Amino acid sequence: MSEASILASPFHYTNCGIHSDSFYASLIDSSTHKSQLRQIHARLLVLGLQFSGFLITKLIHASSSFGDITFARQVFDDLPRPQIFPWNAIIRGYSRNNHFQDALLMYSKMQLARVSPDSFTFPHLLKACGGLSHLQMGRFVHAQVFRLGFEADVFVQNGLIALYAKCRRLGCARTVFEGLPLPERTIVSWTAIVSAYAQNGEPVEALEIFSQMRKMDVKPDWVALVSVLNAFTYLQDLEQGRSIHASVVKMGLETEPDLLISLNTMYAKCGQVATAKILFDKMKSPNLILWNAMISGYAKNGFAKDAIDLFHEMINKDVRPDTISITSAISACAQVGSLEQARWMDEYVSRSDYKDDVFISSALIDMFAKCGSVECARSVFDRTLDRDVVVWSAMIVGYGLHGQAREAISLYRAMERGGVHPNDVTFLGLLMACNHSGMVREGWWFFNRMADHNINPQQQHYACVIDLLGRAGHLDQAYEVIKCMPVQPGVTVWGALLSACKKHRHVELGEYAAQQLFSIDPSNTGHYVQLSNLYAAARLWDRVAEVRVNMREKGLNKDVGCSWVEVRGRLEAFRVGDKSHPRYEEIERQVEWIESRLKEGGFVANKDASLHDLNDEEAEETLCSHSERIAIAYGLISTHQGTTLRITKNLRACVNCHAATKLISKLVSREIVVRDTNRFHHFKDGVCSCGDYW
Repeated sequence: MSEASILASPFHYTNCGIHSDSFYASLIDSSTHKSQLRQIHARLLVLGLQFSGFLITKLIHASSSFGDITFARQVFDDLPRPQIFPWNAIIRGYSRNNHFQDALLMYSKMQLARVSPDSFTFPHLLKACGGLSHLQMGRFVHAQVFRLGFEADVFVQNGLIALYAKCRRLGCARTVFEGLPLPERTIVSWTAIVSAYAQNGEPVEALEIFSQMRKMDVKPDWVALVSVLNAFTYLQDLEQGRSIHASVVKMGLETEPDLLISLNTMYAKCGQVATAKILFDKMKSPNLILWNAMISGYAKNGFAKDAIDLFHEMINKDVRPDTISITSAISACAQVGSLEQARWMDEYVSRSDYKDDVFISSALIDMFAKCGSVECARSVFDRTLDRDVVVWSAMIVGYGLHGQAREAISLYRAMERGGVHPNDVTFLGLLMACNHSGMVREGWWFFNRMADHNINPQQQHYACVIDLLGRAGHLDQAYEVIKCMPVQPGVTVWGALLSACKKHRHVELGEYAAQQLFSIDPSNTGHYVQLSNLYAAARLWDRVAEVRVNMREKGLNKDVGCSWVEVRGRLEAFRVGDKSHPRYEEIERQVEWIESRLKEGGFVANKDASLHDLNDEEAEETLCSHSERIAIAYGLISTHQGTTLRITKNLRACVNCHAATKLISKLVSREIVVRDTNRFHHFKDGVCSCGDYW
């Protein structure tokens, strides 16, 4: 007879005399649904067995495992004087279902009932303390462990290690672990201490303990491997991460969900997004953590379009995103630079539960600024009611990207009046704004103002101020700032100085800056190109040739110029000399038309620029073949009259293209927004927003 028919037949119970606890215990153990447990409980009530501590403990355990903690508590409360076993069961049930506060409350009631805890009480109680990061309560429980003589129990000790790890007290966790005799250290003990260090930003220590564990011939379980993978992910050690992946496969654990998530995250953060995607696709129903790891991995490794596509797929599969998913998708939109995609993202957020999330609002501001619309960025800022320093700083940085220094400074004053204290990002935005506008005095003032707020300038701040001073011709002052830096100058700092030396043809100082760059980052093509530009600006053609030979010997090639133009939400890419576009002939005719109109308008190209400005685009036989010019031509034939053209470049705008684009904007009566590697340029009516200062 089936379990269901046994439960349905009172005759079977009463007439066959099957009233033993073991019979009902087996029914409880074999139950597959919480409704069956309620039927069993009803039968126990009929038979007067509802006060059996053994059966009630079984019911509490089973109900908790099904997540029905409410019924478990109801059953517990029906016991008139529960002994230790039901108390342990209900505390375990609450802790297992992450009702940590209720677990602690039940322990308090247990003490009031004068029921003494045993070694089975403490592990679940310690888990509850750790879940709440309640260090004070955890220490109280630890004291009780000593008072009651359970300090040698390995399960209790493992719980203490996990508690102190959750409360970020690694020293205490290590002391408990070291107090365990070597023979008594179980895999759980080793895993707990490895996880403690891995989860608290101490990957090297975690790996050292894992190495000790392996020397003791302790075989790791999947929990330990997750922590080790997290440590290698933190260190971005792809080779060692792959070795752990091999162990996972060898142990037959490759289908373990948490391991798949850790492997996916490791590969994504180490730039191996293709491998991460293979693991992702193995999951039949990826959970939110895995979706987030994959979307974030794409976004952080330059696969922005893939990140956006995956975010859309996630939504279409009715997986509800959280703040991590949304901010990763917003970051990807900012990288792509599509204003239409950015607007879609903004609309999606406005319909979600996160429309008032301050962190997401600041990400939207940054996104719109990087997609070329500082107006849309300001709209998000204005509708954000709870503005913290992150929101204010995002808007100031947005103005800085677009060279709108007056607006950035005005917003900073408003921020001060509102009682919001600036942070390092605030000052970075202000320095960018002053730098892009040539406001040397104001920028220098803000740089020195950082000390008043106890903010130490970082590499980016120094790079901004070096660029600001250098481009204004204050090269000696810029070099003095570098010499006084409390930290070792990095690539951005020396790069800013070299760029300034090129502008002012200061060969000796520029060569020194270049040598520093070569020692820090010898394989970066851009440094050699910058030095070549400096020599060419000084008309030292023999040295230009030496740099080019040096580059060839090192196998270094110049970046090929590429420009993207957004047309009806789609980004079209164009490279110098690329004739593969299906509308190539139309584009070529439009380029020729633009060139003829430029000549009629009095435009004369600077031929010197095409000879030495290697950091811009490869100079072909005619300057009109630059990718930016081709993108403009495609935009003109693909959009209605008056439509703003939005273009993104992978290189800094060259002198000729900048001058030509100004005139084109006037000739075709269009606004043309160009985002290069340095800043935004808004061309309109023959004028650029940078004021020719870039």
